[in-house]
Amino acid sequence: MPNVALYNIEGTPVGEIYLDDGVFGAEINEAAIYQVVKMQLANKRQGTQSALTRGEVRGGGRKPWRQKGTGRARHGSIRSPLWVKGGVVFAPKPRDYSYTVPKKIRRLAMKSALSSKVANDEIIVLDSLKLPQPKTKEMARVLKNLKVTRKALVVLPEKDEVVQRAIRNIPGVKLAYINTLNVLDILNYDMFIATQDAVRRIEEVYA
Repeated sequence: MPNVALYNIEGTPVGEIYLDDGVFGAEINEAAIYQVVKMQLANKRQGTQSALTRGEVRGGGRKPWRQKGTGRARHGSIRSPLWVKGGVVFAPKPRDYSYTVPKKIRRLAMKSALSSKVANDEIIVLDSLKLPQPKTKEMARVLKNLKVTRKALVVLPEKDEVVQRAIRNIPGVKLAYINTLNVLDILNYDMFIATQDAVRRIEEVYA
């Protein structure tokens, strides 16, 4: 069972917290992570790209010149893909790129992502995260106390308006809740910062 240091918002160690082996100490499955990240990126695509085929471009109804005798290559329309301002071959059209992978693979990917943070010593667990005021400088002070200088994902068990307002203007730092936590965010941010209540909730959900 992996255990990590427990800190307060002053950056002082106040003990240790034991993490569930099945969630934070699982074998890292890169194939599952790849599948889920690929799915998330596909689901984020708007799919609104569109171009005109030769049948949709305006003009080109008349043959530009006769078939033979001009010495030039034969053409039937000035809106052929070979021409400037012509149609696009296999033009992209609006479509839905979203798809899903099995729930077991999604859970395996989440466990693998969380376990990778523990294995790489990129996790910080706080006893609690209560700020006196919803000000950016308050959250910046907490990050400075924890010696966090890289991109960080802060995870809370439930919505906290004070922390949300304090964190939203800090570049490279994102706030997530248990119900919005995802594999892509965990991997995109260098440090994973969570309260001990959030850790226990994660263990309940993914155990």
